[in-house]
Amino acid sequence: MKTWTALTILNDKSKADALGEALESIEPSPTGVGVFEIEDGSNTWEVGGYFVEMPDEVSLALLAAAFGAGKFVVSEVPETDWVAHVRRELTPVEAGRFFVFGAHDADKVPDDRIALRIEAAMAFGTGHHGTTLGCLRALDRLIDNGTRASSVADIGCGTAVLAMAAARVWPESVLASDIDAVAVEVAQVNVAANNLSDRVRCVEAAGFAHPTLAGEGQFDLVFANILKGPLFDLAPDMSRAVRAGGYAILSGILNEQADSITARYREFGFNVVHREVIVDWTTLTLTRLDAF
Repeated sequence: MKTWTALTILNDKSKADALGEALESIEPSPTGVGVFEIEDGSNTWEVGGYFVEMPDEVSLALLAAAFGAGKFVVSEVPETDWVAHVRRELTPVEAGRFFVFGAHDADKVPDDRIALRIEAAMAFGTGHHGTTLGCLRALDRLIDNGTRASSVADIGCGTAVLAMAAARVWPESVLASDIDAVAVEVAQVNVAANNLSDRVRCVEAAGFAHPTLAGEGQFDLVFANILKGPLFDLAPDMSRAVRAGGYAILSGILNEQADSITARYREFGFNVVHREVIVDWTTLTLTRLDAF
């Protein structure tokens, strides 16, 4: 499958964040957007999108001009076996009872933690980013509060770290989906590495649009660690997918976007039970009301 990246740079963090948000709304839309500081002391920010369809260069040019950015550089990503050839040696991450590590740190796993081995490759979700870390902490709080989920879905699963965390705690099976085929492949590799292939099923899907997800009925808990635009659009489906009294853990939300996402989900019967900020990112734990 052909994929593309579109990258630009600018020297203003607020404009970079705004450009990243605006990039989500173009057509064809990116499956992922990133805003990163180039750590060379130049106060330069890179904004990029990852596309499964050739991006519209006219739309990109208009966005770049509107935000004072350089011209987007569009590149086709070579078809490579990233799972086999790209491994990132990242430091372990601790999130409550969870310990996320790469194979190179297998000897560092504490005896009193739930260990999750992640071979990240190209997929998002190693626990190092504030969004994934926020979701793991949110899950940890639900467990501490006595929550038990017999049906769980991880929408936009990336590495499947959240799906596997839930599967380690509760014996029932978990569904993990991602719109990107590479992410699904990475997720399956991670699930197998953690001996969870019999309890975590990975499918390629946009949102809940897959027969396997539809066939599960309503879920006790749904993770959606994606982006503001897809989260906004997902609200009606999320309301149908989460049972009354169940939970949704949402992230991929910049702090300044959190109020609008909260308002959107209130329209569809959700209340916020916890809101955590980690650097630039907010994670929301919501519950669906019985009366909606």
